[in-house]
Amino acid sequence: MLEFAVLTIFPGAVAFAAAMDLFTMTIPNRISLALLAAFLVMAPLAGLDGGQIAQHLGSGLLVLVIGILLFIPGWIGGGDAKLAAAVGLWVGFENLMPFVFFAALAGGGLALMFKQFRVVPLPSMIAAEEWAVRLHSPKGGIPYGIALAIGAFCVYPQTAWFAAAAA
Repeated sequence: MLEFAVLTIFPGAVAFAAAMDLFTMTIPNRISLALLAAFLVMAPLAGLDGGQIAQHLGSGLLVLVIGILLFIPGWIGGGDAKLAAAVGLWVGFENLMPFVFFAALAGGGLALMFKQFRVVPLPSMIAAEEWAVRLHSPKGGIPYGIALAIGAFCVYPQTAWFAAAAA
């Protein structure tokens, strides 16, 4: 049961958040809240003690504070800040810097990809799709939830969750 939860809840929620960001440029609050609730339920089941749970909560809170500071000047969206905090909660301090590294690397690649995508004509088969037109617009944003998901997927196998599921 724990193995199934470890392999579906976090990855599924993060993938859903990335897809929502791609198609709507919005990451619903319910995804981050569901990740928080799932963490609080699963952490004791995975064998995390009170100190470890507190460290994970601290990691998520640190990322949330930094995310809010980046949101204030408009550098990232509010959904991105909340999703990053939820990921920080799940990966903990020990995997936080690799998560940030991989998310930043993926974000840079995503920005370059969108820069190239926006200079070529939009393919006619998707030209009528509102989400595609928005993404193609030079004034459109970058769905950074995708980069956050890539960063999360890069570090998740190294987390305590996989160790607990393997035990």
